[in-house]
Amino acid sequence: MTDSFEHREVHANGTRLHVVEAGRGPMVLLVHGFPLYWWTWRKTIEHLADNGFRAVAVDLRGYGGSDHPPRGYDAPNLASDLAGVVRSLGEPGAAIVGHGTGGLLAWTTAALFPQVVHRLVVVDAPHPVRMRYSLLHDRAQLAALKYVIGFQRPWLPERQLCASDAVWVDRFLRQWSGSPAWPTTEVSDRFRQEFLVKNTAHCALEFDRWAVRSIPRPDGRRYMKAMQLSPVTAPVLQLHGAGDRNILPRSALGSEKFVAAPYAWRLIGGAGHFPQEEKPDAFNEILLAWLLSTPPWSDEPRALSGGAGPG
Repeated sequence: MTDSFEHREVHANGTRLHVVEAGRGPMVLLVHGFPLYWWTWRKTIEHLADNGFRAVAVDLRGYGGSDHPPRGYDAPNLASDLAGVVRSLGEPGAAIVGHGTGGLLAWTTAALFPQVVHRLVVVDAPHPVRMRYSLLHDRAQLAALKYVIGFQRPWLPERQLCASDAVWVDRFLRQWSGSPAWPTTEVSDRFRQEFLVKNTAHCALEFDRWAVRSIPRPDGRRYMKAMQLSPVTAPVLQLHGAGDRNILPRSALGSEKFVAAPYAWRLIGGAGHFPQEEKPDAFNEILLAWLLSTPPWSDEPRALSGGAGPG
């Protein structure tokens, strides 16, 4: 239960970050996406801790109990945060599990800080190069992410996210869920309340703003080049909700071209963008089996309608 988890503060990359952990054994770092915070991993923390792992969930900078600095929301810097968390907790490396935005950052950490990533699990998150390709060549994926264009406006999106007790957070959760039973009102309220914390909405949007605005800039070009030229050397498990309407499953296909290690792909039926919440038992079983496998099992991604396209 969550009341038995240990809450700690660690200093990494010049920022104070809030982490929640349980269990002993090899470390698994759990990284949330938008519009969530560490609590989305509560069932996964418990499952991993009960099965011989040290499970650690982090609030990204700008979220939850972590610092909310005015800058530093570019992908390389956020990846440096994650690498710093692993080191600050006294581990030479860890398995990193990232969902959504957290998955993009997990890909980035594995490419830029390979020494700290022993295994990589990405959930509903294509490799950044593959994500760029999908946005340029798949109109349905571009339409699904049109809200990110709206996020580029100054201050108005923050006000909209916080209006009416953050009702927009609830809308995102329900629109992207593949299960009519999720979220419950109680779960939605937990995530909505976090977005009412001062500056959280602004900080949460800054990554999407950097992702779009950096495309023509030198920093954005350097990042994309680094991701193209730095194949992931850790084994990778790519999980995706079969009914994800936010990041379409076909957008993730082709990510294995950026992996120079065992790679496995799994769809989770009955789940949308939040499989760790919508189908926690199936999600946790697949995750645990892969983490325990020696060597990690691998396979080719299964074909989906629409095709993967070149990576």
